Amino acid sequence: FPAMRSNIKMFKNSALFILGIILPSVLCMSEEMEALAKQLHDDCVAQTGVDEAHISTVKDQKGFPDDEKFKCYLKCLMTEMAIVGDDGVVDVEAAVGVLPDEYKDKAEPIMRKCGVIPGANPCDNVYQTHKCYYDTDAKSYMIV
Repeated sequence: FPAMRSNIKMFKNSALFILGIILPSVLCMSEEMEALAKQLHDDCVAQTGVDEAHISTVKDQKGFPDDEKFKCYLKCLMTEMAIVGDDGVVDVEAAVGVLPDEYKDKAEPIMRKCGVIPGANPCDNVYQTHKCYYDTDAKSYMIV
């Protein structure tokens, strides 16, 4: 899968898309970005065994499931994007640094307000921080 890894690295570094960070849900992605997002989603679903219903719950703005596999799914996504380390601590500066300019006004204050919220383990660290993003602006929170 070297070509796929190369594409995922390109995806990680893209300033066009920040996964799971506060972005308008109407964000339009190119076909290539959609394919990369799907690959990242599929990889993290396979790694964690998360129930797709939990992801749909978030997409539909019906809540933020308190489920260990969902927590690890979030960590997987953020780890693949190089926004968290193995400890699950969100690197706020790295996350803000890759935000496209058109989203910084909305996303940066929320990300800085939430900062890093510690949890019980690495997956929970990511979850607690992302729950803060979601609780602050569920309509703009986006996940694949």
